[in-house]
Amino acid sequence: MKIGFIGTGNMGGAILRGYAASDASRGNTILIHNRTTEHNEEMAAAVSAADSGVKICNDNAELAEKAEIIIIGVKPDGVKGVLEEIAGEVNRTAKGITPEDKIVVSMAAGVSLSKMEADLSYAKAGCGAYAKLIRVMPNTPAQIGQAMTSISRNKNVSDVDMAKVMEIFNAVGRCIEVPEDLIDCVIGVSGSSTAYTYMYIQALVEAAVENGMDEETAREFAAQSVLGAALMVRESDESLTLLRDRVCSPNGTTIQAVNKLLENGFMDNVKEGFQAAVDRSKEMTRK
Repeated sequence: MKIGFIGTGNMGGAILRGYAASDASRGNTILIHNRTTEHNEEMAAAVSAADSGVKICNDNAELAEKAEIIIIGVKPDGVKGVLEEIAGEVNRTAKGITPEDKIVVSMAAGVSLSKMEADLSYAKAGCGAYAKLIRVMPNTPAQIGQAMTSISRNKNVSDVDMAKVMEIFNAVGRCIEVPEDLIDCVIGVSGSSTAYTYMYIQALVEAAVENGMDEETAREFAAQSVLGAALMVRESDESLTLLRDRVCSPNGTTIQAVNKLLENGFMDNVKEGFQAAVDRSKEMTRK
């Protein structure tokens, strides 16, 4: 299978690096194109461990001609331009690959499937009507194989098509199909939430340093504790409230910390941050 990556910045690059390092990439051809030659060469060198190697394309149209799955990792305001560049290749048979075999995947916040269809149709009359389009919302832990990715499709994407794309994103973490109207929520709960989690870990590290621990040791303690708690949530059927209460002994240290956090609005602050991300996603969405 030939998989193309257009745009290999923070998120696109994280997916590319994670996928290239996974067993799922073995035997597949990875094609890349970025705006700058230097970045293309740096990325190709960084992921050169992939079995079939990495091939740099001269432009987006060449990548679209050769790839079966085209993953667009540019910023939201650049998606329309990319779609216009690749519309001709999505719209015709190229080297034995029928238009039905080309799947276009976007990870841009705020760019709906219907907007992608319209942009393709504008660039090449009729193209958007049958194009196979998918939206994903991953997060940066893809680089270490621990992403959480939502995936949504338009009516032209079959279960077989979906399975091909899900294999890519399952190779860099976990991937779950959701209706497109839940993507704003996904951004709040996973797409942006790694940043909130880094802030929480940073606060723990800074507090530990203030209490005499060196930063490296504090970082290890905080990170492992967050990782362990996350795995407990994944593997336990107990409610989050019960998991929390099991750590709290009456008049102990943990209950003092929990009460202080609740007193200062910890839960509400997190929810407000979540909602701010969701609201901004809705503002950005172009129907």
